[in-house]
Amino acid sequence: MTRLLPILLALLAATFPAAASAEVRMSFHSFNGSVLFGRYPHTFIVLEGTLDETGEVVNENYGFSAKRATTAVLRGPVEHEIMIEKPKYLTSTNRHFTVPLTDAQYRRVIAEMEAWRDAPGKYYSLDTRNCIHFVGTMAQIAGLKVNYPKKMLRKPKKWLNHISALNPQLGAKRIK
Repeated sequence: MTRLLPILLALLAATFPAAASAEVRMSFHSFNGSVLFGRYPHTFIVLEGTLDETGEVVNENYGFSAKRATTAVLRGPVEHEIMIEKPKYLTSTNRHFTVPLTDAQYRRVIAEMEAWRDAPGKYYSLDTRNCIHFVGTMAQIAGLKVNYPKKMLRKPKKWLNHISALNPQLGAKRIK
């Protein structure tokens, strides 16, 4: 038994770093899109990892969009939705950077997503409440510096490159 005790203690100690490394990571994606063909340019978040407190596995993504892509978007607020991308679509997007979240930050991200999703009425506005504003709100929850230059409000990739530059600690490379 005395020979087994050090081995058991080593195995037990080896389990603690794994538990301590549990975390959820939030990645920030853009899709180039096309105003004329297919999908419009878009930005969204991807949440992956494990909650430290419960061990629950997280694999989710959320983006904010107009419910219908019509010219009504150009005239003012329209009905909105939270979009969830299919896994195969994620591989064709630009991953700009990833940040770790505490369990508390993860819960705040989910609560904020639900608030945007469940807002009554017409909540999507191309210039004041679009996918960039949604993703920016999530970035602020993660402690990132965010602003919304008017010339970037319809250019998700350019805007996320801008956010990368505002937050050099991310070490994110500019995506062309």
